[in-house]
Amino acid sequence: MSLILVFALYMALGALAGTLAGLFGIGGGLVIVPVLIFSFGLQGISNEIVAHLAVGTSLATIVFTSIASVRSHHLQKAVRWELFRPMAVGIVVGAVLGGWTASLLSGPALELVIGVFVILVGLKMLLGINPVESRPLPGKPELTGAGGIIGWASAIFGIGGGTLTVPFLTWRSLSIQQAVATSAACGLPIAIAGAVTNVFTGWGRPELPELAMGFVYLPALLGIVLTSVFFARVGVFLAHRLDGMLLKRLFAILLLVVGIRFLF
Repeated sequence: MSLILVFALYMALGALAGTLAGLFGIGGGLVIVPVLIFSFGLQGISNEIVAHLAVGTSLATIVFTSIASVRSHHLQKAVRWELFRPMAVGIVVGAVLGGWTASLLSGPALELVIGVFVILVGLKMLLGINPVESRPLPGKPELTGAGGIIGWASAIFGIGGGTLTVPFLTWRSLSIQQAVATSAACGLPIAIAGAVTNVFTGWGRPELPELAMGFVYLPALLGIVLTSVFFARVGVFLAHRLDGMLLKRLFAILLLVVGIRFLF
C-alpha cells in the first residue's frame, strides 16, 4: 500500500472514530485500536508489535481530541474538577504502569486481551447494563485508587477511559452529564502518560516501520487527528436525529464481531 493510500485510510478512520464517539458518547480508542491492528497487518508490520503500535498510536490521538472535548465541557461548567484532581494522580501512575504492562505482553496476547475487552463492552451496550446510583461520592483516597485502576486498564486497551470512568462516577451518584464531562477531563492525563510510556517502551524496536516514534505511528496519528475532531461534531448532530437505541445495538453487535475476530 502506498503512503498516500494509507494516509487516506487513517483520515477515514479518524472520521469514523469521531462520528461514533459523538454518536454514542464512547471514546474513539474503542474503534481506533481494532482498525489500526487490522490496517497495520495489511501494511506488513510484524504481528509481534501491531497491537502495541495500535494502542500507543490510539493514546496519542486521544491527547489531541480530548483537549477540545475538555474545553467544551468546561465551558458548560460540567467538569467536577475537585474530583478530577485526586483521580488524576492515580491515573498518571496507573497509565505508566499500564503502558509498561502492555509492553511485557506478546503481540498475540495483547490482541487477546483487547478482544475480550471489546466483547465485554459490546455485551454491556447490547444488554443495556448500567450501574445504578447507590453510593455517595468517594473521598480522595478512593478517587486516587480508582484513577490508578482506570489509568492502568486504559493504557493497556488504548482508550481514554470513558468506558470505565463514566460507570464508576454514575455509580457514585454523579449525574450522567457531570460523569461524562469529568471522564473527558480524566482522558487527557491517561492519554499523555500512556502515549509517552509507549514511546519509551517501543523505542528502538527493530520491527518498527519508518515514521514510527516508539509505539506511536506518526502517519496514523496525523491522519486520525485531522478528521476525528470535526466528525465528532457530526456524530453529535446525528445523535439528535437518528434512532439512538437501534444504532447502539448495531454498534454493539459490530463490537462483538470484532472482539470474536481477535479471539480466533
